[in-house]
Amino acid sequence: MNNWFKRNGQHLMVIVLFFGITFLYFNPVFFGKTLGQNDVTRAQSTTTEINHYREKGETILWTNQIHGGMPTFQIWAPYPNNITTWLIKVVNYSLPQPAGTVMVLLLGSYFLFCVLKLNPWLAAAGAVAFTFSSYNIILFGAGHANQVAAISFFAPVLAGIILVFRGKYIYGAAITALFLALEIRANHLQMTYYLFLAILIFVGVEAYHAIKTKQTKDFFKASGFALIAGLLAIAVNTSSLWSTYEYSAETIRGHANLTQKTAKTSTGLSREYAYQWSQGVEECITFLVPNAFGGSSRGNAVQHTHVLKALTDIGANPEEADYLSKSLMPFYWGEKPFTEGSFYFGAVICFLFILGLLIVKHRIKWWLLGVVILTMFLSFGKNLPLISDLFFYYVPFYNKFRAVESILAVAGLCFPILGVLAVNELFVRTDKPELIKQLKLAFYLSFGLSLVIAVLPDLLLSFKSSDHEVVVAQFTAALKLDQATANSIGNAIVADRKAAAQSDAMRSCLLILTAFVGIWAYLKDKLNANLLSIAFLFLVLFDLWGVDKRYLNTESFMAKQDTEKPQLREVDRFIDQDKDPNFKVLDLTQSIMNDATTPYFHKSIGGYSAVRLKRFDEVIESHFKNNINLNILGMMNTKYLIHTDPNSPKLIAELNPNACGHAWFVNKIQYVRNADQEMEVIGTFAPKETVVIDDQYKALVKAQQLGNSAASGTIKLTSYFPDRMVYKSNSTQANLAVFSEIYYNKGWKMFIDEVEQPYFRANYLLRAAHIPAGKHQIAFVFHPNSYYTGELISLIASILLIAGLLFAGYFGYKDRNAI
Repeated sequence: MNNWFKRNGQHLMVIVLFFGITFLYFNPVFFGKTLGQNDVTRAQSTTTEINHYREKGETILWTNQIHGGMPTFQIWAPYPNNITTWLIKVVNYSLPQPAGTVMVLLLGSYFLFCVLKLNPWLAAAGAVAFTFSSYNIILFGAGHANQVAAISFFAPVLAGIILVFRGKYIYGAAITALFLALEIRANHLQMTYYLFLAILIFVGVEAYHAIKTKQTKDFFKASGFALIAGLLAIAVNTSSLWSTYEYSAETIRGHANLTQKTAKTSTGLSREYAYQWSQGVEECITFLVPNAFGGSSRGNAVQHTHVLKALTDIGANPEEADYLSKSLMPFYWGEKPFTEGSFYFGAVICFLFILGLLIVKHRIKWWLLGVVILTMFLSFGKNLPLISDLFFYYVPFYNKFRAVESILAVAGLCFPILGVLAVNELFVRTDKPELIKQLKLAFYLSFGLSLVIAVLPDLLLSFKSSDHEVVVAQFTAALKLDQATANSIGNAIVADRKAAAQSDAMRSCLLILTAFVGIWAYLKDKLNANLLSIAFLFLVLFDLWGVDKRYLNTESFMAKQDTEKPQLREVDRFIDQDKDPNFKVLDLTQSIMNDATTPYFHKSIGGYSAVRLKRFDEVIESHFKNNINLNILGMMNTKYLIHTDPNSPKLIAELNPNACGHAWFVNKIQYVRNADQEMEVIGTFAPKETVVIDDQYKALVKAQQLGNSAASGTIKLTSYFPDRMVYKSNSTQANLAVFSEIYYNKGWKMFIDEVEQPYFRANYLLRAAHIPAGKHQIAFVFHPNSYYTGELISLIASILLIAGLLFAGYFGYKDRNAI
């Protein structure tokens, strides 16, 4: 036991240090507070119905809470047969979030750096550099929990891959399978996709080395083990991946249904939408100087000195000046619509990264450099479209993702890897004169660039966005200023941006100089390797901590009750008096696609979802941009419309006279040739009388079974459960019924008197079916095979993964040098 502690004592100290760092930074969550995360708060509104049934111990895979109805796969689904579901629960219950994810980031990356054979303190420095890279902290603040969870598994996945290609086939494959399964389960496929690109480059570098050294047999053996590990990780996540893949084809990331005005690619996102958040080419300077482009759009850590003076000079009092200085013009001046903060990898890490490019001899350098170059080019999106467009139009699945700047999360790991490898290279090489020469070059490059921004910022940066003059004109009109005064305020904003950049640049100079002196002292035998490693650990922490606190600090946390759902409004209480189980509501005072209030209280047409159904999106784009189409709302059973009382600021709920109910019989059919014609017709038709059907469903339609809907019978909803809706019909003749539920044929089945019968799409969005004469029970049941069969496969794969981990553990115990 004493030997065990002796061997692992430093690792234990590092773990304790990690917990201490996490506790200090995120200490409010240990005392019952939580982050006031905008995106989390918005997302919670979509889970209202899901949580209602979860509290009863029931799981639903369909919700009518937003956009008229959609699967819950990308909102919340349990996946209980996936072993990684339970592992993630252990993390979530062990530490309050986001502290649990921070510890995963720290420990996972520490494991990677240990696999790279670094001493514990240097490995800890690398782990801190990756974890506290500003983008990760910004994601925590914004509430992108799944995204940062996926990023947290980057490092251990790569560690497993490296072990496999190092010849530790069984141990490495088991590690790869486990952490890749966790990576996929984090359910942010965009991040997983970007990690896959990095792995492909790694394999390419290894293939080149294998061919060059005539070791192709070992390469193919390692590739085989890595492939098996990858397939097992995918199999463990079958239920989520299969469901997501099947569903994605029907979402805004799938095929366009309309042919008119279709973009070059008819599948995936539109290019404009995908590239909306593209990294500016010059903005990469923020890797080194965080406020070079103004930091956050809200001006975090930017002194508004010049703007405040300009506003007080025109008569504004201090409170007005402070408010106007933050609202007139964003201090971020790049080309993104807005940003929560810059990608800052750390001045110390950037200096060490450059040093690594100069002194690291191992081929891993070329892999890291290749990944950094590719991710930077792809992050530029619309700002450097040549390479991005090649990927967008021709590389599978790339056009399914938006906010291309987020690929820099991968570069955020590559920078500290090469940086700490550079320090390790100092420890193992003996040619100190050559190292000193390369050290000076790295210092001149990084320190020199920072110094230029600190002393001559206008030489490299303009501090004006491309729409600077437009924004100046806007606040000129809003404040009714003369042109000279407006220009003086515009110039003051530029001056404040410049001052912020200069301040941060000088800060980077001092940090780089400190790192340089530390290495110089080591090379002159004034410091030993352990002391230098510990020094870098705390220097990197100091560097990143100071910038991260601009974006996520004590003020970002609040009492849990303050982050709960919005207060029930008087208009919501009025609507709640209606005990109908499944009518829809539309709040006309909110944006349909961004309504985060109404879904908290009612089943809504509005809401926010990045994976909404394509057909719903197309209807909103076609018929709701300029006005509100009551007939389309009526066919979706939108019973109440919330709007402002014309005579007061009070909100009122008005009954929609065109609401059709849950289901109804029609007496007219209008056939259309394609989606474009169908979309046009539903803009003007009367849904209570007429049904619009695509020609492709003619074989399922029996036109002779149409009667007078008012006289021939009734159909009513008698039982509501999101995954099972039951109707009773009573008619003297067969009828064609339309149901106000969203059509989605990847799991919904219809049963008439417990016998499955066909149904088809109608009115572009809805379901329709023939109902025989007489009294019948009609049930729509949501039972997607992708989920239920996928869960069986996930269970089998999870058992295999556990067996593989046990075998690898036994094998690793016998081979103590597995890492």
